[in-house]
Amino acid sequence: MRTAYSVETVRAAERELMARLPEGALMRRAAAGLAAACADVLGRVYGSRVVLLVGSGDNGGDALHAGARLARRGAGVSAVLLAPERAHPGGLAALRRAGGRVVGTDGAEELIGRSDLVVDGIVGIGGTGGLRPDAVPLAEAAERARAAVVAVDLPSGVDADTGEVRGRALRADLTVTFGTHKPGLLIDPAREYAGAVRLVDIGLTLPDEPEVEALQHADVARLLPVPAAESDKYRRGVVGIAAGSARYPGAAVLAVAGALRGGAGAVRYVGPAAQAVIARFPETLVSDRGPKHAGRVQAWVVGPGAGDDAATVAEVLAADVPVLIDADGLRLAEASAVRGRRAPTLMTPHAGEAAALLGVERGEVEGGRLDAVRELAGRYGAAVLLKGSTTLVVGAGAGAGAGARAGVGGGGGPVRVNPTGTSWLATAGSGDVLSGLGGSLLAAGLSAVDAGSAAAYLHGLAGRFAADGAPVGARDVAEAVAGAWRSVVRG
Repeated sequence: MRTAYSVETVRAAERELMARLPEGALMRRAAAGLAAACADVLGRVYGSRVVLLVGSGDNGGDALHAGARLARRGAGVSAVLLAPERAHPGGLAALRRAGGRVVGTDGAEELIGRSDLVVDGIVGIGGTGGLRPDAVPLAEAAERARAAVVAVDLPSGVDADTGEVRGRALRADLTVTFGTHKPGLLIDPAREYAGAVRLVDIGLTLPDEPEVEALQHADVARLLPVPAAESDKYRRGVVGIAAGSARYPGAAVLAVAGALRGGAGAVRYVGPAAQAVIARFPETLVSDRGPKHAGRVQAWVVGPGAGDDAATVAEVLAADVPVLIDADGLRLAEASAVRGRRAPTLMTPHAGEAAALLGVERGEVEGGRLDAVRELAGRYGAAVLLKGSTTLVVGAGAGAGAGARAGVGGGGGPVRVNPTGTSWLATAGSGDVLSGLGGSLLAAGLSAVDAGSAAAYLHGLAGRFAADGAPVGARDVAEAVAGAWRSVVRG
């Protein structure tokens, strides 16, 4: 599992470690890892041209010490100081001893244009807001240049704790981060500025529970249900699907498609699209008597393509089993009914739906995903899966406020970041497949957070397999879930 910790937590761990190490040892560890990563990017260090963009503080010091190592291997290293009076003195001395040179910002853009590698040590993990005006021309020159850009710990201009980008930031090809990942390296929009991420272990001791975590194949494999020898369809779980309408029968078909591939033993369908569902999936158990009289289920999915059927949504929410609410169901569900439920609830909005629920603009959700998902979980007392370029899952009661904005988790535990997916999943019906898949995992006995996390992981992986670099439809994604499942369990 990949984990990420807040700036406050990282700083505390660094202070504790520095108290036990000789002065400067921790920076030398970080610089050694950074220099090794830069050498890998360059391929041939001797004779290469390296430009360090150096701000004040320890990030600039890391860049200077790494530059000194590269200079000793024959690279021509130039350090551009954005704040000469506050540049790290030890790093400056090391660079000069190694034969590197120190320059001001005059002529730096031309220097960057001729370089093979640019090291971004402008702003550290404590920076807030975008780049300062004097750094913007250098960032723009780096992005115009043919040189590779390596960020020190975090791309300058992005928020380490939240993944927000409030202003101009420097886009990296590689980010070398120290001790642990920071949330901003895993969450868009900052994630897309980081490029590839390389973690350098510097010996930090961190708490057991991170602020953010990203499951990997082995983690998901442990969650997925496996039938026992004595299992039958009812012991494996039955998921109910209350979805579709005369206008949107396809939503029901796609939700059922996802549910049939999610590990439950049977799928019950309730709604006006029964004929379309049976035509495509004859194994589905259908009913026209409403959710209360459909028969026993271990979980419900409600909302995809439901139109204005508020009565069905209310009936499902009254059931004493886990419920996944998606699409129209999010709009139709009474907040008080969701908060009052005793059984687990998983809400699965995309950014537009989340914005409507929170009463904000869509851009505010897309720019601040971490706050948005925690705010929804706190308001509704439900687990929330926020779909998007970075899909986030958090448990009920995560809350928001100052603690969340500082990167500190609430009662919902760590926020999970889904690492799989492809932009080709942005297609009609894809979310319906995800809803059915998540509901099936709920029925099979997974918690709301685990069901949402595993469903997002499989769905994203299925999207990659189905698309393979080309446009893909939601039905193709559903059909690729089995292959994604096999890939996960086989490692």
